[in-house]
Amino acid sequence: MRLPTIPATVIGSWSFPGWYERFVAEVKSHPDQFGPVDREEAVRDAVRLAIDDQVQAGLDLITDGEMQRVDFNLGFYEYLGGLEPLRRARHWGAPAHDQRDRYRCVAPLSAPEGLGTVAEYHRLRAITELPVKMPVPGAFTLAGCIEGGEVYSNREAVTEALIPIVNAELRALAAAGVKFLQIDEPSFACHPDAADRFLDVIARTTEGVDAYISMHMCFGNFRARAVGHRTYGPLFPHVGRAKVNQLALEFASREMAEIELLRGLPDSMDVAVGLVDVKNTWIEPAELVADRIRTALKFVPAERLSVTPDCGFSQTARHVAAAKAKSLVEGAKIVRSELSR
Repeated sequence: MRLPTIPATVIGSWSFPGWYERFVAEVKSHPDQFGPVDREEAVRDAVRLAIDDQVQAGLDLITDGEMQRVDFNLGFYEYLGGLEPLRRARHWGAPAHDQRDRYRCVAPLSAPEGLGTVAEYHRLRAITELPVKMPVPGAFTLAGCIEGGEVYSNREAVTEALIPIVNAELRALAAAGVKFLQIDEPSFACHPDAADRFLDVIARTTEGVDAYISMHMCFGNFRARAVGHRTYGPLFPHVGRAKVNQLALEFASREMAEIELLRGLPDSMDVAVGLVDVKNTWIEPAELVADRIRTALKFVPAERLSVTPDCGFSQTARHVAAAKAKSLVEGAKIVRSELSR
C-alpha cells in the first residue's frame, strides 16, 4: 500500500446520507417491507456515496463509511449468539450513553458466521481499488454493552469470551486481502487503570494477524458526547508496548493538549493524530490543520505520522464532514509542500 508522506484518512465511519438514515429507520420499524435484495441495494448505494465523498475530499486512505453498522459498534451484536436485548432504562431527554442498546448473556458468546466485516470488505472492493482500511471494534469495547448475566461474572470475563471472536475476524479480514486493519478500543482510554491487562488483551486480539494494525482510542462519541475523562496521561508510556503498528488518538477537541506525550513512544510506533473535531460544526481552516501538523511534527517524524479526524463522522452532518475532511487534506498538502522544499 503506497501512501504519501503524512497521509490523510478517516477513522472509520462516514455520515449517513439523509435518505439512507430514513431507510435504516424504516427497516428497523417495518422489517417485513424490505427483502434482502432491497437492503443490499441500499447498502451498496450508500457505500458508493461514502466512497465518493471521501474521494472528492482527496483522502489518501478510505473506508466504506461503515454504512452497514449502527453507531460504530452496536450493529455487531446482531452477529453474536448467546445474547438477549435489555429494555432501555431511559428513552427521553438529552442524549447520553444510558440510551444505547444493551444486552445480557443467556448462553456462552459465539459468532458462528463471524462479525460481518469480511462481507463489508468484499462489497467495498467490488466498488473501488483505492487504498482502504477496515476498522473492527475491540473485545473490551464490545463488552461494554453486555451484561454477563449468569454466564459471565463481570466485564473482564465477557471480554475474555470476545477476544477469540475478534481475533478470528481480524485473521479472516487479513486472509481476504486487507492490508490495513484498525482495532477500535475507545473504552481503554476511558478505563486506563489496568495497563498490563490492557496490553495482554491487545496482544491476544492481534495474535497471528498478518496486516498493518492501527488502534483507535478516543473518549467516546455517542451523539457527539464524550464518556470518559479526556486524558491519555495514564496510558503513557506503557501504551507504546501495545502489539500494534499505529496509535490513532484524539487531539483536535482538546486543542492539541498532551501532544507532547507522543515523544515517549518507541520509534517503531506510528501515530495518527486527530486534527479536526467531529463533535462541533465549525470547519477548521486548512492553515489551522497545517499548524497542528507542524506541532505534531515536533514530537513524531513525518514518516511515522498520519492525520485523521478525532473520531468517526457518523455523528456529524454530512456536509460538515465533507468540509472537515477537505480541510484535513489541504492542511496535509501544505505541510508536505514545506517538507519537500
